[in-house]
Amino acid sequence: MVAKLYCFGESGNAYKAALTMELAGYDWEPVYVDFFNGEARSPEYQALNEMAEAPVFTEGDLTLSQSCVIQLHVAEKTGKFLADDRQEMMRWLFWDAQKGTGQQGSLRFLMNFLPEAKRPQEAIGWLKGRVLTALKTLERHMEGRDWVVGDAPSLADFACCGYLYYPEPFGFDRKDFPNLDRWLDGIAALPGWKHPYDLMPGNPSDRA
Repeated sequence: MVAKLYCFGESGNAYKAALTMELAGYDWEPVYVDFFNGEARSPEYQALNEMAEAPVFTEGDLTLSQSCVIQLHVAEKTGKFLADDRQEMMRWLFWDAQKGTGQQGSLRFLMNFLPEAKRPQEAIGWLKGRVLTALKTLERHMEGRDWVVGDAPSLADFACCGYLYYPEPFGFDRKDFPNLDRWLDGIAALPGWKHPYDLMPGNPSDRA
């Protein structure tokens, strides 16, 4: 049975789930969500996910939303990418949801996907400060480490990198974070890794 991931290429949260499935060798296929034209707010989509968010994972009668829940399902079903220290892995999954992708996605949206005249500069400045503070926390943590938890890649890595491969600017420049730069290269070297715009349908050039 082929699992489906309702997603779109611009979503780092969807990328977290898609990348986990791809690297785990999960049998899955993407289903494009036209998020920017309001598909996620349609009654049909909200029948899948009342939160009107992507990603959504379906497999037979099973429907899951929230990227970390999907990641955990895939890891538990395949036995891959579950760190030996599960509590530490979960700590970084929760940290990422609040301080990592939870803030990076909002900042990237405000800076790139709103019409320039409508971009709230004061809010952008405030949020950029929070994003950079969180990235500095991750940068310090990665000093002398190859992976976020333990000695092998885990869900924590695929969660925390969710928005960090995108080309659109949101205050993150890899050259300013050498530990993160090295870590991202390590993830990208894993067999099966793909850039979000290669792994999922939809990118800004489609709307240009």
